[in-house]
Amino acid sequence: MLGTEYLLEDLCSHPEIEEIVEDGATFAENARLKAVAVSQRLSGLVLADDSGLEVDSLGGNPGVRSARFAGERATDAENRAKLLRELAKLPEGTSRAARFRCVLALAHSGEVVATFEGLVEGEIAATERGTGGFGYDPLFRPRGRKETFAEISPKEKDRMSHRGAALEHLRLFFRTL
Repeated sequence: MLGTEYLLEDLCSHPEIEEIVEDGATFAENARLKAVAVSQRLSGLVLADDSGLEVDSLGGNPGVRSARFAGERATDAENRAKLLRELAKLPEGTSRAARFRCVLALAHSGEVVATFEGLVEGEIAATERGTGGFGYDPLFRPRGRKETFAEISPKEKDRMSHRGAALEHLRLFFRTL
């Protein structure tokens, strides 16, 4: 998503680095934890992401537990099913307003250099639609759209997504250096 002007390497290239425990209370805390821990082990800049879905009528849940909403080893399908069950418990007509939030943390030598946040507002559809994307994409309909993220092309989703917005802030930051 950053384009060809940046040389990126993911952690698959570094099996010696153990999985970082994401025990922060916010997306920003988790992104910082990951960026700092990895930047203590690798030279250069390290970029870490923490992202998830927040549903207003569920008090912001699944939130930082988005990937583990239905349990520690839950599948995407299990997380979506739990989300629909939780929404079904609410009175008819309850708002289904939601947002995807992404926080990126940029670190160097164990210190956070900057953080960048992106959001996309929308709502939770009544049923799953589409075959693209991952996670909650078949349920999330961005504001102003009839399609869910799973029905939108990956390229178009990247342009309008929370991660795309956070990466645009990162690009602007790099241009100021």
